[in-house]
Amino acid sequence: MNKIVLVSIVLTMVSACVKAQDTTVTDDTMTGPMSFFITSIGAGDGANFGGIEGADEHCQDLADDAGAGNRTWRAYLSTTGRVNFKNPEDNTPSIHARDRIGKGPWYNAKGELIARDVEHLHSNNNINKQTALNEKGEMVNGRGDNPNQHDILTGSRPDGTAFSPHVSFTCKNWFSNEEGAAAVGHHDKTGPSEDNWAKSWNFSHFSRGCSQKALESSGGAGLLYCFAID
Repeated sequence: MNKIVLVSIVLTMVSACVKAQDTTVTDDTMTGPMSFFITSIGAGDGANFGGIEGADEHCQDLADDAGAGNRTWRAYLSTTGRVNFKNPEDNTPSIHARDRIGKGPWYNAKGELIARDVEHLHSNNNINKQTALNEKGEMVNGRGDNPNQHDILTGSRPDGTAFSPHVSFTCKNWFSNEEGAAAVGHHDKTGPSEDNWAKSWNFSHFSRGCSQKALESSGGAGLLYCFAID
């Protein structure tokens, strides 16, 4: 009788474990309201957004038009700091894109998971041409489309941090539409080769300049990644 009771208890425990495993839902299978998009349009002035605050406003305005303006939106952009060795009190800290977009998770306009958190975003995220949609839920032109618009402005290194203050790849911290260059990523994770740089969503290469024409000449349109921080 004791053996029968023991077997019954074990089977009950195993059944409970299996049931728990069957009903466990991970972030990868969950859906949620839009908290990530690529802008459908740029500012129309190259990489000049009137600074990083203007870029945030651009994201917020497009989110509002799409019915998601009840959230706080930030552009995935870094800015270059300044180091003044003679007068350290004049130093300006860099701003890192990864530090200003919230904690996640983030979902596209169709509710598909983009990334669970900041670490996932900068490792094995779900950004590709099919999922990196604009705020209208539309795919953004990539390599092979006419025109190609897969160069997304980031001003960031692969880990989402700013470049050294000794160089500037942020089009003068998003105030320039002429001189300078910007670091860009490929939302479709494709390029002219199979090298890792060609497949990077946030740092593939540098733009040919900061004007609208210069951005378009290398496969861009002055578009941004936008993330909801709340």
